Amino acid sequence: MVAVILVIHLLLAIGLIGVVLVQKSEGGGLGIGGGSMGGMMTTRGTANLLTRATAVLAGCFMLTSIGLAILASGQSRPRSIVDQLPTMEQTVPAAPAAPAAPLGE
Repeated sequence: MVAVILVIHLLLAIGLIGVVLVQKSEGGGLGIGGGSMGGMMTTRGTANLLTRATAVLAGCFMLTSIGLAILASGQSRPRSIVDQLPTMEQTVPAAPAAPAAPLGE
């Protein structure tokens, strides 16, 4: 399930990048090189279509982001650091039974 949503999420991201790059710049472009009137769609119609496509792709991208976050949070259970600490029996070394004899004797 997560893999399917992740693939859709990546496709939406690529589509969103493409739609944003195709749009004409409003600030720096100054309207130079606008579309001709003989085309299939006018410049205004193209701008409206790209704006709507951007909004739809961005909304779907946000939904898949939220869905992936919800699915990721349910997979692992939070554990306390205190539960991961070793117990006292594990940390105290066992005392030797008898002292070792010296090697020279």
